[in-house]
Amino acid sequence: MKKIIPTLLFILMGFQLISAQEWLNDFEIAKKIAVENDRPIVLVFAGSDWCIPCIKLERQILHTEEFKTYAKDHYVLLKADFPRKRKNQLPQDIQRQNASLAEEYNRSGGFPMVVVLDKTGQKLGEIGYEKVTPSAYIESLNTLIK
Repeated sequence: MKKIIPTLLFILMGFQLISAQEWLNDFEIAKKIAVENDRPIVLVFAGSDWCIPCIKLERQILHTEEFKTYAKDHYVLLKADFPRKRKNQLPQDIQRQNASLAEEYNRSGGFPMVVVLDKTGQKLGEIGYEKVTPSAYIESLNTLIK
């Protein structure tokens, strides 16, 4: 019995982690998941270690339970990060992919830039940081989808 309880807790925690929406960093995987689940892709261009509005967007919207809960069932989340600090640098292949994504979807170079794509990668619209509630931000994202 003593061994069963910790094992059950471990399994339950694993299911919770699996069901939670996670941020992807591979565009091809994001498109594959979007097609399989018939969901749009929310692509966030961010400078995670230098861009103050990007940090605010993450803290006030993207990392809230309300947004995460909704996103889990409605979006495929993809992040194209452009950190500046050496300790936060991404692998070369991810850096190249993010630069390519920026060339195609964020030509203005704005940060943060949130681009909504259909499941095949076609751009539906974009928004930036807005000082609103998570539900209002979700509503803004959803107006781009319809």
